[in-house]
Amino acid sequence: MRLSIIIPLYNSEKFLSRCLDSLLLNQDIDSNDYEILIINDGSTDNSLKLATTYAKKYANLLVYTQVNGGVGSARNKGISLAKGEYIYFIDPDDYLASNVLLILLNTAKDNELEILTFKTKTTTDTNLSSSNSAAVDTQKLEVYNGIDYIATHQYRNEVWWYIVKRSFINKTKIKFIEGRWMEDAILTAQLFLKANRMANLALDAHRYILVEGSAMTNKEPSHYLKVIDDNRNAAIIFESLLEDLITRNANPNCVARLRARQQSFVFFMMVRMLKSTIKLKEVKVIINELAKTNAYPICAFIGHDYEGFSYALLTKIFNNKPLFYLTFNICNPILKST
Repeated sequence: MRLSIIIPLYNSEKFLSRCLDSLLLNQDIDSNDYEILIINDGSTDNSLKLATTYAKKYANLLVYTQVNGGVGSARNKGISLAKGEYIYFIDPDDYLASNVLLILLNTAKDNELEILTFKTKTTTDTNLSSSNSAAVDTQKLEVYNGIDYIATHQYRNEVWWYIVKRSFINKTKIKFIEGRWMEDAILTAQLFLKANRMANLALDAHRYILVEGSAMTNKEPSHYLKVIDDNRNAAIIFESLLEDLITRNANPNCVARLRARQQSFVFFMMVRMLKSTIKLKEVKVIINELAKTNAYPICAFIGHDYEGFSYALLTKIFNNKPLFYLTFNICNPILKST
């Protein structure tokens, strides 16, 4: 089997059909060459019922159910069940363009790649099925090790813009952290740094749908507090990755890009602090903890990946603790004081 597609499923009945149709009806590989593993993570809506209906119709679609453990847990379960030579993760509210799987798999196989990345489009359009596959030149592929790839390419935190060889991910023993947000960002960096052969194909294969109430848009107070803590945790984990690279005298451009990414976690964490119900004393504890690493102050954030006046202005405010604490209290002095 050539490919295992893993879908972590939780209360996504509104979007699941579109995702599955894009994988089952509009691709150019034989159904025997790939499997779709839906890991139902304790859904309470009709997601499981819908997934089961599809499974009865398509032999290469398999549904598994577990007690709710979060997206990281569901993806880890999918990895343990996968049989394909390559693994691809997609969220149930997203979808793929038509006829992109064959070119991705052939390119990865022909070049003996551990990881193949590709392009994604962020949209609210539910019917962007056509891609630029006819214009993609697979003969001009440049193969990198993961460190040099990060050094020369902008990259995303999420896992739905690349396929990864199953034997490679199993050999590294890298898994998604469970029970936290930012699990994509951590695993992506960890995998890339271990890769010996990876490349980018300029194929716009994936469609990332903006969904109100998703992890990226959810503004519930409890969610904000969790995201703040998970950004803090990701910044701490990235410090260990960076320390290892520096010890090994690795490509300085890779170090610089990962440092900027680490500090982006802190930057956006501090933005969320201003909008959240977190207390000032808790903010001070977090900032002091991060100050013991190179994640704070935010001195390596502004650059090729993050630039612009608003970023620069906020960075100056965030790096001045008294000014940040004053700004923090001004945003909501009743809730945030003490």
